[in-house]
Amino acid sequence: MNRHVLYLVFGRVLVALVTLLIVSFTVFAATSMLPGDVAQILLGQAATPEAVAGLRAAMHLNDPAILRFVRWLAGLATGDLGISYANNMPIADLIGSRLGNSLKLAAATTLFSVPIALTLGITAAMLRGSLYDRIVTIISIGVISVPEFMVATSAVLIFAVYLKWLPALAFANEIHSFGQMLRVFAMPVITLSFVISAQMIRMTRAAVIETLNTPYVEMALLKGASRRRMVLKHALPNALGPIVNAVALSLSYLLGGVIIVETIFNYPGIAKLMVDAVATRDLPLIQTCAMIFCVVYLLLITIADIIAIMSNPRLR
Repeated sequence: MNRHVLYLVFGRVLVALVTLLIVSFTVFAATSMLPGDVAQILLGQAATPEAVAGLRAAMHLNDPAILRFVRWLAGLATGDLGISYANNMPIADLIGSRLGNSLKLAAATTLFSVPIALTLGITAAMLRGSLYDRIVTIISIGVISVPEFMVATSAVLIFAVYLKWLPALAFANEIHSFGQMLRVFAMPVITLSFVISAQMIRMTRAAVIETLNTPYVEMALLKGASRRRMVLKHALPNALGPIVNAVALSLSYLLGGVIIVETIFNYPGIAKLMVDAVATRDLPLIQTCAMIFCVVYLLLITIADIIAIMSNPRLR
C-alpha cells in the first residue's frame, strides 16, 4: 500500500470522525427541542410547580444547553450512557437486553439477502441484454420504489391475516427451536431483504459489467475463453472490491428499514426501544439509540469508501 492510499484512507477516517461529532450535536439539539417538559411528563399532570422545578434542577435540565451537550458527549466517550428517565435504569442495561435481538435480525437478513443479491446481480451481468437480465432489472427497480412499511404491512395481511402461516408479531424471546426461529424471523427478514437485495443487485450488476468491459477481459474472450470462465477467473476477482463496496453500502440501508420493521412487527430490538423512548420523551435513551444507528451507518459507509479506495487499480 503506497503513501497516497494511506493518506486517502486516513482522510476518510478523519472525515468520518468529524461527521460523527456534527451528527452528535445534531442529535442532541433535535432531541432537546422535542415538545413537552420532561419533568412534567415524568411527574404527571397533577404535579405541583415546585415538584416540577425540583425535578428539573435534580436532572440538570436548567443548565445551559452547551454544558449539557459536553457532559453528555463526555459520558458517551467514556462509556457512561446515563440513566433512563422513564425506567430509572442504566441505559447500558436497557440497550444490552435489546442489542442481541437487533444483531440477530441484522445477521439473519444479511445471510438471507447477500447470497441471493450477489447471485442475481452476477448472473444478470453475465447475461446482459437477455430476457433474464431485463426481468431482474425491472423487478429490482420495482422493489426499490416500494417503501418498507408497505412491504411489511402487505406481508402481515397476506401471511398472517389471510393465509395464517406466520405470526403477525415477532416474539424473539420465545424461540426454543429452529422452526420457531424461522417463524419469528421470516416476515421481518423478508421485509428488510426486499430493498437491500434490490440495491445490492443493481450495484453488483453494474460493478461486474464495468469489469467485463475492460480490455484484458475482452482479450480473454478473444482468445477463446468461455463466458463462464471469463467471469469467474478474470472479471470477479477484479470486481471483488466494488462488489464488497456495494454490499457495505446496501447493508447501510438496513438502519432505515429496521426502525419500521421492528415497530410494525413489535420486534424487541434497539429501534423499537428508541420508538418507545420517543413516546415517553426519554431523552438520554433516544440520544443513545440514535447515536448507535449513526455510528453503525458511518462505519459501514467508511468501510465501503476505504474498500473503494484500496481496490482502485489506479491508486496501487
